Amino acid sequence: MTRRFAFACLVALAPLPVAAHDNISSVTREGELTCIASNGTPNHDIGQFPNRANPNAFEAQSLRFCFPTEPQLADAMTTGEMTVGVTLTGLPIRPYTAGYYDPDGRRGIGRDPASGWRQQAMFEPRALGMDAENGHVDRSGLYHYHGVSPSYLQGLPDTQVGFAPDGFEIHYDPAIATSSYQLRQGSRDSGPGGAFDGMFEEDFEFVDGSGTLDACNGMMVAGTYTYFATDTYPYFPRCFRGEVPAQFMVRN
Repeated sequence: MTRRFAFACLVALAPLPVAAHDNISSVTREGELTCIASNGTPNHDIGQFPNRANPNAFEAQSLRFCFPTEPQLADAMTTGEMTVGVTLTGLPIRPYTAGYYDPDGRRGIGRDPASGWRQQAMFEPRALGMDAENGHVDRSGLYHYHGVSPSYLQGLPDTQVGFAPDGFEIHYDPAIATSSYQLRQGSRDSGPGGAFDGMFEEDFEFVDGSGTLDACNGMMVAGTYTYFATDTYPYFPRCFRGEVPAQFMVRN
């Protein structure tokens, strides 16, 4: 099936939100995999790119995401995936940043991961040039989400926002799903120093039972393992309990 979303163009003299191109996405079955392909364009208006904090221009893409049609829980968790999910419209969910604490970097942030303190995207979304939909574009022009998009949520028929790389669904339902990650107490003993304030990924810790979700931002729902997007850290699942294909996201 193919979805097409059309939007009128907006014309403005000031850097106001601009309309995305038509979103075109398709879903196919390929053996044991389900694949979502898209032109990488949202089904809602996006912010002005480039902007003061983000020099990158939005460009349409040719994207493909494949995941198990019948997901199965694995013996071990998978971590380290940059793209942690795909929306039903074929847009990547990528909550991580490429920035790390670096005293020699601009505003104390650079690309060298040596410090071990990774910049947390949602601490200062405007610093990364994010728009009102919690998304922005990277150097290749790829638009992606760091948090849930209000406009995208409004157009959904139910709570499902997409799929994780292992094929389990990602939902948004704050009435039942709350994160179990909490801001650490005290101060950092290395790197940037200072109090834990949420600026870095390492400022948070998993506290079992403090919310309804597990360490991968998931839980069992009616006998099926399900991931959730949340309004607080980690915003999207960062680890996966199912079997993840060798390649989840491909750019053609």
